[in-house]
Amino acid sequence: MDILIKNIKSLVNVADHPENWVAGDALSQLRTIDNAYLWIEQGKIKDYGRMEQLAENNFNGKTVDASGRMVFPSFCDSHTHLVYAGSREIEYGDKIRGLSYEEIARRGGGILNSAKLLHNTSEDSLYEQSLARINEIISLGTGAVEIKSGYGLTVEDELKMLRVIRRLKDTTPVTIRSTFLGAHSIPAEYKEDPDKYVDIVVDEMLPEVGRQKLADYVDVFCDRGFFSVRQTDRILNAAERYGLQPKIHANELDYSGGIQVGVQHKARSVDHLEYTGEEEIQALLKSETMPTLLPGAAFFLGLVDPPVRKMIQAGLPIALASDYNPGSSPSGNMKFIMSLGTIKMKMLPEEVIHATTSNGAYAMGLEDQLGTITPGKTGNVFITKPIPTYAFMPYAYGSYLIDQVVLNGELQDHHI
Repeated sequence: MDILIKNIKSLVNVADHPENWVAGDALSQLRTIDNAYLWIEQGKIKDYGRMEQLAENNFNGKTVDASGRMVFPSFCDSHTHLVYAGSREIEYGDKIRGLSYEEIARRGGGILNSAKLLHNTSEDSLYEQSLARINEIISLGTGAVEIKSGYGLTVEDELKMLRVIRRLKDTTPVTIRSTFLGAHSIPAEYKEDPDKYVDIVVDEMLPEVGRQKLADYVDVFCDRGFFSVRQTDRILNAAERYGLQPKIHANELDYSGGIQVGVQHKARSVDHLEYTGEEEIQALLKSETMPTLLPGAAFFLGLVDPPVRKMIQAGLPIALASDYNPGSSPSGNMKFIMSLGTIKMKMLPEEVIHATTSNGAYAMGLEDQLGTITPGKTGNVFITKPIPTYAFMPYAYGSYLIDQVVLNGELQDHHI
């Protein structure tokens, strides 16, 4: 279906010839067109401009009147774990009582608890639970999402997760990138000799993931209490044989070396980054790696916030993602992530818009397809409810402001 969206109050994040990412001072600049139209043809953005430039006589499709409303490129959520079984609100009670994330993990909670739940859940049930979350994030404006494995921690259960992700790719309109995260945590039986588990990741999991072509990326949780730089380096060297580019969990809990080893391996992104100093910033400045911040996890766990202003002032790009998962960020609401960016990390509205759209697209290798209003890119956009300015999106942190969703040039039926 071809779609013509007319009388748009403001068409947001327009880029005729976009760069791969937006960095430094440019993050505070945002191009918009007021009183605009947007023409989507055969799933792609064909044309846009001011209403007085529109020649409707050549259009044959569905017309949407967006009077008083704005149109944004869909959110690109580049870091999630939304394929999981059950929930972990009992652990949330432990957290409220004062236990840390690491203490809960040492008691067999956290990721290991999710692994046990997933092992006892059928593949069909796992798909149905995850499909509900996909439909939820579509209604919240997300048009592209990266989904990680990592709650399996055995060969068969990791492959089960990755098969579910592939099934979601095949059955939903959202654009999905799949990441193999066998090195998410060290199973209890390998706590005394974690290198034996790394052997399994390298010698058993990766060959099967590669043979079945189940992943686009590889990830490692390189941080205190999880995987060391040496172990991460070994896994990433092995992953190169299967064409898997890294996306690293790094520096969430301490200065771990995860950023540097990610940059060394040309990671598409390094994520979390609560502990980022001058050495880490300099390494990122010399790379093509996207620093990706996950303010939902820092908010939920009560962690320190990354030094985002220092990073932007140094000239870095920034992406924001939800980290949607059952233990440390149980929400895929990217509009709320924008709000956390402004409220907690003092980012400007323009900065969080770039960070959740164009830079998020880059963090998934989708910068040529998504993230901006650009001719030839996929027609993934959302239409807001009537709002006064684009800054109202992060400002009104608890309001549902998305009215209609278009994915691949098709109006979606998902509503909150």
